[in-house]
Amino acid sequence: MARFLRLALVAIGLIGRCLAAHPVLATTLDDLYQSQTIVTGQGEENRQIGFRDCLDRVLVRVSGDQRLLDKPEIADLRDKAGSFVDAFRYHDRLEGIPIHDEQGTHDRPHDLTCLYKPDVIDKVLASLGSRPWLGERPALTILLAVERAGRGFVLASDGDESPYMRESFEAAAQPLAMSIVIPDKATLTKGGFIFEEVRAMATSPEMLGGVARTLGGRPLLFGHISWRDRELGWVVDWWLAVDGKTLAVDGKTYEWQVRGVSFDEAFRAAIRGAAQILSGNGQPG
Repeated sequence: MARFLRLALVAIGLIGRCLAAHPVLATTLDDLYQSQTIVTGQGEENRQIGFRDCLDRVLVRVSGDQRLLDKPEIADLRDKAGSFVDAFRYHDRLEGIPIHDEQGTHDRPHDLTCLYKPDVIDKVLASLGSRPWLGERPALTILLAVERAGRGFVLASDGDESPYMRESFEAAAQPLAMSIVIPDKATLTKGGFIFEEVRAMATSPEMLGGVARTLGGRPLLFGHISWRDRELGWVVDWWLAVDGKTLAVDGKTYEWQVRGVSFDEAFRAAIRGAAQILSGNGQPG
């Protein structure tokens, strides 16, 4: 265990330098108070569906609190979701591809982006007993052990085991205006972060608090993800270690789990959970 702790601290120091080279981009209010979803065509019926989805997304994006969507009051707000939108725009996801067969423009998938005025959304949040999570959002260092069919690897930014996982993790961060840093293979190798060592961290999560402090207060999002045939999907345990001296949350390690999901949903659950904690909204469910 002493050897593992030594290796972990060395690796985290290397990751810290990696983080320093990848600062978090500041999010402007205009960037924060907007959301995007996919709709079919530009018809009014689908637009209203899109407005409801965009309202859900912007409330979580601005507040960091995914629990808002479980509140009973949200149903009435969704019914008038369009009234909160200041402006919206479409982007044809098949742009450049000619209409063919019997497909019309009303059948083509579009990105619907909704823009909101901060004071409007802040009032909606207040009605739900919430508030905006403003300011620069800290980067998350991602350390993930992936296991399937008795084989495993540690997710690396330049690894070739599963580039789709890297892309999926990055896509999961964007809706919450979060930033992630995945260490590269050289950093993992120099720090001794081979699969067996990283997987062992799942049995000693109490060590992660020291790792977070070594990072100078930056959150460490650690996970162990494994495929389970019986669950018909991935089972993932997530831990977030934070330093309470520099973040508006207790200096402790938080844990949550998702079961029987795609890795896309597993990574969305990771980012949503981290955002809920870091925004001061408590433990993920």
